[in-house]
Amino acid sequence: MKSLWNAKEAARIKNDPLKLRVYTSQLLGKEPGLVLHGGGNTSVKMNVRNLFGEEEDVLYVKGSGWDLATIAEEGFAPVRMATLLKMAELPTLSDTEMVRNQRAAMINPYAPNPSVEAILHAVIPFTYVDHTHADAVVTVTNTCDGKKRVQDIYGNRVLIVPYVMPGFILARKIYEMTRNIDWASMEGMILLNHGVFTFHDDPRVSYEKMIGLVDEAENYLRKQKVVVSFAGIKPKEDLQSLAEIRKRVSTVRGKPQLALLNAGQRSTGFSKTDNLKKIAGQGPLTPDHIIRTKRIPVIVGRSIEQDIVRYAEQYRQYFTDYTDGSQQCLDSAPRWAVWPEHGTIAFGSSIKELKIIQDITAHTIQAILSAEKLGGWKALSPKDLFEMEYWELEQAKLKKAQAQLPFQGKVVLVTGAASGIGRACVEEFLHQGAVMAAVDIDKNIEKIFSSDERVLGLVCDLTHRTNVKEIVEQCVRRFGGLDIVVSNAGIFPASEPIQDINQKTWEKSLAVNLSGHQIVLTETIPYLTLGINPNIVVVGSKNVPAPGPGVSAYSAAKAGLTQLARVAALELASSGIRVNIIHPNQVFDTAIWTDDVLTKRAKHYNVTIDEYKKSNLLKTEITSADVARLVCSIAGENFSKTTGAQIPIDGGNERVI
Repeated sequence: MKSLWNAKEAARIKNDPLKLRVYTSQLLGKEPGLVLHGGGNTSVKMNVRNLFGEEEDVLYVKGSGWDLATIAEEGFAPVRMATLLKMAELPTLSDTEMVRNQRAAMINPYAPNPSVEAILHAVIPFTYVDHTHADAVVTVTNTCDGKKRVQDIYGNRVLIVPYVMPGFILARKIYEMTRNIDWASMEGMILLNHGVFTFHDDPRVSYEKMIGLVDEAENYLRKQKVVVSFAGIKPKEDLQSLAEIRKRVSTVRGKPQLALLNAGQRSTGFSKTDNLKKIAGQGPLTPDHIIRTKRIPVIVGRSIEQDIVRYAEQYRQYFTDYTDGSQQCLDSAPRWAVWPEHGTIAFGSSIKELKIIQDITAHTIQAILSAEKLGGWKALSPKDLFEMEYWELEQAKLKKAQAQLPFQGKVVLVTGAASGIGRACVEEFLHQGAVMAAVDIDKNIEKIFSSDERVLGLVCDLTHRTNVKEIVEQCVRRFGGLDIVVSNAGIFPASEPIQDINQKTWEKSLAVNLSGHQIVLTETIPYLTLGINPNIVVVGSKNVPAPGPGVSAYSAAKAGLTQLARVAALELASSGIRVNIIHPNQVFDTAIWTDDVLTKRAKHYNVTIDEYKKSNLLKTEITSADVARLVCSIAGENFSKTTGAQIPIDGGNERVI
């Protein structure tokens, strides 16, 4: 591991202690081998003048909820040192009292809550303190003879601290261990099964001590030849089973989950190890990961439902074994899975959660494989991990999570998504929490939503079944399954009387406006049967109940589509799949309604354009966004007991009524 310190960048900060603290904190946070997704903490001690002109020693410590990679000055909580040092002298202190008193000692009431390690940072008598969960160091400590190996690497240059719970207990432990110690003789502290602390009055020295200690651990691992190669290993692919795994996990958790498969060589190789149950069934790399990943993954074999149900039963037994009666059991669903021959799977309600879990599990797998080469992986005991998982301070982080959006964890596929109603549907479903496969024949679909990781833009000609099969598989591969299909894509041929109709126009309308929808249904139904509250919304037209002259190619295809959807509702009800149809009319912000077309139609009826736009009973204009909101309503809970319905959205049309 190399130092990222840049003298020119540091010089621009001009010796501002807090700005330098931000700078080196971000350097640590940028290295995933040191901290992951909010892990680790840093601090700086400063002398500040208060409102009354009095000088106070204040600890600026990383605030709860901030990530070192992106932390700013406002991410540090300023706490009076005098209070923290007095708290360190107390023989006991509850977590609730610790948090309350730390907050009461802050000089800025609007700052975030101080890190649970604030007291420990105060006890260390140096200006700058850095703490990480370095992979290499924790890999060494999480072995059968971890303490001895740490001594072999560092000798007497570090203080080795046995594992105890973070927070006050850890601060008190180190306070007692260091009462008569020569701090200047130590380069840092190694906390077994936890991480590393370094410290100095110079921010660069403290930072580079961290890099140095971790680099030594990495060199040790290299010399021990712990690297495991899985070159040439190829995963199996079974998207139907992936969708079933997602469904079973969602059922246990009680809400829809996305599933992200990692079929890389290391994940696949790990899934094929001979002693998989032993090494995967111990615990996480560091105890703070448990609130993200739970203690262990589910190992999924051929009996998918049975394996996931058994995992849930074992989790509830784990809770029963270690609860003191004051805790409430969390949901028993796994957060990740090892799928032999296929790789690993992360489960979560959002793309962000999936990526966090996948990152953590990837680092955990590497550590387990390396530790096995050092004589055997050894995680913390189930009892220690339970205490961390049900620690009230960790649970408080989870309780701060945002409320579930209506389609959170749902996977939606929309055709004709590059413009008009389709694009509005994508945007509305995103607003309500879904992830999307946005499909269109327009190649721009790959660019339209490219900045949003929740959207997979897919180019597809829906009249080609092979092409449709490929994009459906891409959707399942990306998100783990499929729950909702909005079959919207269509074309509006030029107006022609039947006696003058161009045969190619007729056939193209049937191909796009009818057969393309049939192909989409045929290819998505196998995955919808494994979806969560699955349903299909078909976009028909006012021309089905009330056709007009000159549009036979369009009207006939849409009528056929409506009949197809009605039959689908009959056939799919036994699988729990709802199928409903909407019939929009005169949605003027779509591509077919150009300024020229609008002008001609208004002139034909001898009205203004504005009057023409509102030529319905309610005298209201219908927009793509209006249609999208109706689609979301039909796809949601309010219509959960409705199938086979045909719903107009036209402002009221006398001929339809």
